[in-house]
Amino acid sequence: MSHAAPPTGSGESGPQAAKLRSILDDRGIRRALARIAHEILERNEEPEILYLVAIPNGGVPLARILANALSELAGLEVAVGVLDTTLYRDDLMISGERPPLRRTEMPSVVDERVVVLVDDVVKTGRTIRAAMDALMDFGRPRAVQVVGLVDRGHRELPIKLDYVGKNVPTQVGEAVRLRRNGGGPEDLLEVVVIPAEERVA
Repeated sequence: MSHAAPPTGSGESGPQAAKLRSILDDRGIRRALARIAHEILERNEEPEILYLVAIPNGGVPLARILANALSELAGLEVAVGVLDTTLYRDDLMISGERPPLRRTEMPSVVDERVVVLVDDVVKTGRTIRAAMDALMDFGRPRAVQVVGLVDRGHRELPIKLDYVGKNVPTQVGEAVRLRRNGGGPEDLLEVVVIPAEERVA
């Protein structure tokens, strides 16, 4: 999971922007999600019971794009929920931090639904594990599948992604972020890699 950056107007400039490495632009993100939508339909024989659940912040715009793609491909009105995982993370006691809670919006229970968790960047697998724990408070799904727009490796838990937009080898100290760049009718999305030295500067 990454923390989606706020809109940045026409984009950043200067030395800091020069050090960022873009790995997916808006067009590439939408193309990857369109492919994933096809893969979801091929894998699931009962697409009418699909339930997309976004992990905030970055998973929210991705789940909405994915829902639109499924609607265009199969005429489906797929439920979209938002599930905060903060209180279910296993590193809260270790870090001593009190991260802000994000909103949870689950339009219905998940009993007998095929839940597709949607996250922007997957690294250790701990956020996905926390999402699965949080999900059980809303019922007993028939199955849980996972979408990761970017899989950057470095797993600490045996979490496997069912659908991947792009595999990106990264250094442990680097950060990978989904950014929203405003300035048009709707925000453009971009995934960037931030070098380790920029994070501690």
